[in-house]
Amino acid sequence: LIFFQGGPVRQANLTNYYQSISKLPLLIGIDGEWGLPMRLDSTLRFPRQMTLSAIDDDSVVYEMGSEIARQCKRLGIHINFAPDIDINNNPLNPIIGSRSFGDNRELVSRKAMMYMNALQQHGILASGKHFPGHGNADSDSHLTLPVINQSRQNLDSIELYPFKQLMNAGLSSVMVAHINVPALDTTPGIPSTLSEKVVNGLLKDQLGFKGLVFTDALNMKAVSASYQPGLLDRKAFLAGNDVLLYCEDVAKAVTEILNVVDSGYVSKEDFDGRVKKVLMAKYWCGLTSRAIIDTTNLFNDLNTDEGNFLQRKLYEKSVTFLTNKKGILPLKDVSDRKIAVVSIGAIRENPFQQMLTNHIRTDLFSQDKEANESVLQSMYAFFKNYDLVILSLHGTTMRAQNGYGISEPVRQFIDTVLRSFPSIFVDFGNAYTLNRFRNLDKAEAVVLAYEDFKVPQEAAAQCMIGAEITTGKLPVDVNANLTSGTGCTNTAILRLKYASPEEIGIPSDRLDKIDSIAMSAIKAGATPGCQVLVAINGKIIYEKAFGYQTYDSLQAVRTEDQYDIASVTKIAATALGTMKLFDARSIDINKPLSKYLPALNNTNKNSLIVKDILTHQAGLVSWVPFWKYTVSDGNFIRGIFSEVSSTDFPYRICDSMYIRADYIDSLKQWVYDTPLGERGKYIYSDLGPIMMKWTIEAISGEHFEDYLEESFYRPLQLHHSGFKPYEHFTLDHLIPTAMDTIFRHRLLRGDVHDPAAAMQGGISGNAGLFSNAFDLAVIMQMLLKKGWYGGEQLLKPSTVSLFTSRQFPKGKNRRGLLFDKPETEVGKPSPVCASASAETFGHQGFTGTCVWADPAYQLIFIFLSNRVHPDENNDKLVKLNVRTNLQQAVYDAIIHEQSR
Repeated sequence: LIFFQGGPVRQANLTNYYQSISKLPLLIGIDGEWGLPMRLDSTLRFPRQMTLSAIDDDSVVYEMGSEIARQCKRLGIHINFAPDIDINNNPLNPIIGSRSFGDNRELVSRKAMMYMNALQQHGILASGKHFPGHGNADSDSHLTLPVINQSRQNLDSIELYPFKQLMNAGLSSVMVAHINVPALDTTPGIPSTLSEKVVNGLLKDQLGFKGLVFTDALNMKAVSASYQPGLLDRKAFLAGNDVLLYCEDVAKAVTEILNVVDSGYVSKEDFDGRVKKVLMAKYWCGLTSRAIIDTTNLFNDLNTDEGNFLQRKLYEKSVTFLTNKKGILPLKDVSDRKIAVVSIGAIRENPFQQMLTNHIRTDLFSQDKEANESVLQSMYAFFKNYDLVILSLHGTTMRAQNGYGISEPVRQFIDTVLRSFPSIFVDFGNAYTLNRFRNLDKAEAVVLAYEDFKVPQEAAAQCMIGAEITTGKLPVDVNANLTSGTGCTNTAILRLKYASPEEIGIPSDRLDKIDSIAMSAIKAGATPGCQVLVAINGKIIYEKAFGYQTYDSLQAVRTEDQYDIASVTKIAATALGTMKLFDARSIDINKPLSKYLPALNNTNKNSLIVKDILTHQAGLVSWVPFWKYTVSDGNFIRGIFSEVSSTDFPYRICDSMYIRADYIDSLKQWVYDTPLGERGKYIYSDLGPIMMKWTIEAISGEHFEDYLEESFYRPLQLHHSGFKPYEHFTLDHLIPTAMDTIFRHRLLRGDVHDPAAAMQGGISGNAGLFSNAFDLAVIMQMLLKKGWYGGEQLLKPSTVSLFTSRQFPKGKNRRGLLFDKPETEVGKPSPVCASASAETFGHQGFTGTCVWADPAYQLIFIFLSNRVHPDENNDKLVKLNVRTNLQQAVYDAIIHEQSR
């Protein structure tokens, strides 16, 4: 019984029913060359065989076969009609193509052997097909009878070679093809399926095959068009086939076979021998008893985390850089490049585009693959404004006869783009689709991903940006320029990679506790929503958004949404700028800050040392409510604020509220005039970072935000980080922070919560930066890698080590230079969880944020929330230890696996 479509639960229920009413247990089969989804929905799709052959590691084919076998057994399937061991030596083959491992007999045999062994060693019958070789056909046997005009010598040395290799290794079954091979049987128009010379003579007698022999489906036009039901089955039986698939009239087939046996055309011994082979196969499959398929948790059992990891790994390993001029891939040095990503045959913001855009700044375009010439030509004008065009092709077919579904206007468009602009071509079709294009040699790079859905699209993008190594090789000869074995290897890892926990040896369910803690915090009212990200060894193994932007539950939090990260600004902005100046020897942390900020010379802060300021022991007061200087008797002093922006009131405090231009100078003076406390005593203060922002501007001669953009945010290709985000993003992506009931008297959304930062137009050294978890992970990964990311050394390793290290290890001050560190004093609360190493560095933010990196584990942990919404007095996040509990859950998962 073979299932050709449906879903796993439906199939399980039907299988249980049919097994219950059958006198003998039934063999259950499936056409599952790339796994169950070849026929069933809601299951894991593994690569086609051409894709597998691009992988230089044969062992992963065995892994895939083992997983497919496991899934088959879970679903009560006993035979998988795989692997396809046809040698596809005709690129125009309309039916085999990417189903084949390739056009090289050794490659096909080697890969197929791995697949066969995996299935059979895990209790599933394998089936080599399509005997004696369907790869050189130029027509579709579903529609007509293909003729293979190969000599017997060529058949022996090429087509039959994989069959011989697998048979000698214990292949359990063979499927015979509906093809006419005159070299094997000169009977005019005889299909191999119906040829006694092919089945009994060649397969059983000459090659000595003792396993089960299946026909291909007998409803296919290659045989059904010429023979009536019953007669067709009789001829297939007489040819020597043991199992007849897809009989169009079972009753007639049974009658004809019995007549053949009763009349003596086939001996009783031969008949009984074939029956015994079927019974032996059932015994081997464990059908001595009627096993009932338990549908409990069936979907999850078929879609495991391990299976998802294997699927992703296979597609990543197959991505092939066919050409790569001047090593343009993986993409680096992109800071000053304007890049367009154009997808033909896929929607805008498809998974390929989304993954690229996660890592590099791009403009996205898309066009239907049926677009006419005029529509396509109208796109050319856009590309003149770009330094690089990444052009991806989607929605192709297997059929050479219709140009693989690539229309002539699309072909011309792609060729023209490749010829006219610096471009990279990414093909999500099989290798033969490349033959449609004439200007591939003009492209800066050509990437072949072989298949077209979310997983290979993301895999191609991650390889292109250097998040994954690339070792794929072309498995077939496409043309004289693109021959088997073509492929450029890249082993440079430049950027963070999205990966499954299994990739680093952690089962995904070990991180489930993060979900429960986050959801409990939301349920308890500690925050309406949050983002959580975990990266280990340069791999993002967990990134989720929970809850809603506000308690009204109208807009769910997304991973691309931006939070006011409050004091995390100190390390994601001010510390970076300071380190850059330190690298350039433009600032000496052991000198007074007044050396760089002369306005301090006539104040009580003229002798404050930069290092003491950066470690919060310069005697600065912790915080001053400067906004109160703008209020008298509970009302704003007239003339300080305006509802509209103008030359006199240029700095936005919040929506419909702008402060007078000279009040930034007033705020500076207020900072300079603040009293000093005890020097050398650790007191956390916002005033130091505020002054460091002014210092960075004074030394660099640039605006703070411009200096950071040029030095860090653009080189790191950050998409969702910056000051004054309302200027660049729609409000729906800006998480509402708090209802300011004492100063601005309105909901803050896209405007910084911190009043001192707000009074500087939203840009300060202590607060003002908005970001999401991914962008902050990029910054922290750069720091973990000692200033290196994306192929660029942005900071000196020694500088990163200095700033992120504890400056006074023998004292009570735990701080690095602006970076916070774990508390070491017994009895004092620590900002990090108990398992975080002493090397950990990062910071927390008042709005409910934290960012930590632990070099000992190469671990990044990021939590973003708006716990101050709608009321900043909500301290449940702190009282419930949400941030440290989440962080500890990550360490528990890591330490548990390392101790196993």
